[in-house]
Amino acid sequence: MTKQLLKFGLILVLIFCMSNVSAQNEIRKKWYATVYTTAQNTDLRISKTNALQFQKSSQPIEKDVWIFIDPYKKFQTIFGIGGAITDASAEIFAKLTQTQQNELLEAFYSPQKGIGYTFARTNIGSCDFSSDSYTYVTDKDKWLKTFNISHDKQYKIPLIKKAMTVAGGRLALFVSPWSPPAWMKDNNDRMHGGKLLPQYWQTWANYLIKFIHSYQSEGIPVWGLSVQNEPMAIQKWESCIYTAEEERDFIKKNLGPALVKAGLGSKKLIAWDHNRDLIYQRASVIMQDPEAAKYVWGFGYHWYETWSGSDMQYENLKRVKEAFPAKNILFTEGCIEKYDAAKINEWWLGERYGKAMINDFNNGSNGWIDWNILLDETGGPNHAGNFCYAPVHVNPNTGQLTYTNIFYYQGHFSKFVKPDAQRIACSTTRSQLLATAFINKDGNIALIVMNPTNDHLNYNLLIQDQSSIIDALPHSMSTIILKTTNTHEVFK
Repeated sequence: MTKQLLKFGLILVLIFCMSNVSAQNEIRKKWYATVYTTAQNTDLRISKTNALQFQKSSQPIEKDVWIFIDPYKKFQTIFGIGGAITDASAEIFAKLTQTQQNELLEAFYSPQKGIGYTFARTNIGSCDFSSDSYTYVTDKDKWLKTFNISHDKQYKIPLIKKAMTVAGGRLALFVSPWSPPAWMKDNNDRMHGGKLLPQYWQTWANYLIKFIHSYQSEGIPVWGLSVQNEPMAIQKWESCIYTAEEERDFIKKNLGPALVKAGLGSKKLIAWDHNRDLIYQRASVIMQDPEAAKYVWGFGYHWYETWSGSDMQYENLKRVKEAFPAKNILFTEGCIEKYDAAKINEWWLGERYGKAMINDFNNGSNGWIDWNILLDETGGPNHAGNFCYAPVHVNPNTGQLTYTNIFYYQGHFSKFVKPDAQRIACSTTRSQLLATAFINKDGNIALIVMNPTNDHLNYNLLIQDQSSIIDALPHSMSTIILKTTNTHEVFK
């Protein structure tokens, strides 16, 4: 009898404990949120606009607009968001007053006071966004005895170091070549395409190794490198052509082994580094060869050939992720071309970025790097006359700084989506609203919602069994930071 009473008592205790745990779980899952908004025809620029209260929600009905978040369904890890520090950006930056320099550094790289860029790219040798065309060696120096990066020490290296400091030491830098020296190419020209001559494949691989070592000796860690910027583009500026088979063989026979031999095998090697349209073909050719594939971290892509109406080729990214889930994809460059100073404040500039970023992340991108962080009032300097828009434009003569809404639309991602965050499941019930969501390591969720229409769009935000109503202003971007009383439970 005593044993039965003891057993019954234990059962009652267990039931009581389970009910307490259940009640505690209900408390832990109480959600609350803060909304940050940028909107046309307002002064809102990543401004705190609302604090949301969530209520127990019933079954959604079709006539309402909903956004659903599932924090337990996780996808790709995010490595960072940022922009390129080119010769052009660095040259313009050097002309500014100390006050302006501090303002820009803080605006781009401070996690607290700015938009918190955590990723950067820079050019190996000259590119179109350089004032001049240059290399790091003298002609016919096959053994690279004259290799010297003194050119970069004037503008680029000082800016990169300052950016890393303001970013708190976490600014992943990857580097990209636009062209080998003219004497290594079959057209004897850094410009206008051409191909790397077979007898210089190893010399060129060694050149890239020397660049990385030179930057690291200056106190600038290099996170990774791409094999070639836009390897299928014959440009009037620095360019070099590789077919998929040629890039595969250069990686397998020269660059990959050279990185390992030089102690740089941990650097992230990025293939393709060109547009979305051909990314699957390039990835497929390289990945079919295990000896090449083992050196490749992932595939970079741009957007320039995919701006025809709604034909953005986003699903090409998903095809790569589906076929090669162990590899990463990274947006490595994009900007709006054909600069016109009269259009610098037009709202569509930022919306083009917002649409691309949301769709790229939803299709598997692990990071997103804009092109030049900073340009002058002409959209340069640019030795090829290829003038473009940037998040910030500066008139060095007047000192006027113009922050385009590109800066703020990107900031809705870079400020709130931290390195090592994971994308989580997010869906909308109406195509007028674009959305994506991420969960950071601290458990806080960043939901990013874009309304590109002329209308106020009220929608219900549902997470688990709780919802709240939000008004998406016309032509707006919002980041909603969601928290619960036990964020660790959500993340693990």
